[in-house]
Amino acid sequence: MNILIFGPNGSGKGTQGALLMEKYGIAHIESGAIFRKHIGGGTELGMKAKAYIDKGELVPDDITIPMVLDILKNQGDSGWLLDGFPRNMEQARKLDEALKAEGMKLDYVVEILLPRSTARDRIMGRRLCVNNNNHPNNIFIEAIKPNGDVCRVCGGELKTRADDQDEAAINKRHDIYYDEVNGTLAAAYYFKALAEKGETCYIALDGSGSITAIREELLSKLQ
Repeated sequence: MNILIFGPNGSGKGTQGALLMEKYGIAHIESGAIFRKHIGGGTELGMKAKAYIDKGELVPDDITIPMVLDILKNQGDSGWLLDGFPRNMEQARKLDEALKAEGMKLDYVVEILLPRSTARDRIMGRRLCVNNNNHPNNIFIEAIKPNGDVCRVCGGELKTRADDQDEAAINKRHDIYYDEVNGTLAAAYYFKALAEKGETCYIALDGSGSITAIREELLSKLQ
């Protein structure tokens, strides 16, 4: 099973990806990890990518796409879930062409729907337990609100990540994601159009519910 997942920062797509990895035994491949693996491994593509990154420039698609394909092809029959790529319409088109050229079927495209304001609040509302970062605490989500100023699970001290409180940085990331013409949503809609032609299956999920509710809806739509 090969899956592409879209969702803004704060939508919980990383959490859902991890749950799918556990359920189906597929690889959860995050775009940043692809760069780290190639650069850390000293591959030819990785060194080319590093040259751009060191100069503070975007890595061209003709380097990024082959790196992505290399990772996907090495997953064998278990399948994969690709998270964080593509980020724009042109990358979506090139990825689609590359997958087809390799004979790799894209079975599902998942989009987690969440209003921008809600996504922002979820990020800024996150609180990290010093005892266990996996203890869910968020001041803007009723089901997992902290117990006052302490962790709702263990009573531990809570802290915030600096980048979670940087509203300007959050808005910048969301500017890219919610752009339906040049941004990540444009990439998602490229695959939605393919689904309308029967080339893949597009699943849109309401991201405003609980982790469990989203997971149950997703699993019910995966055949």
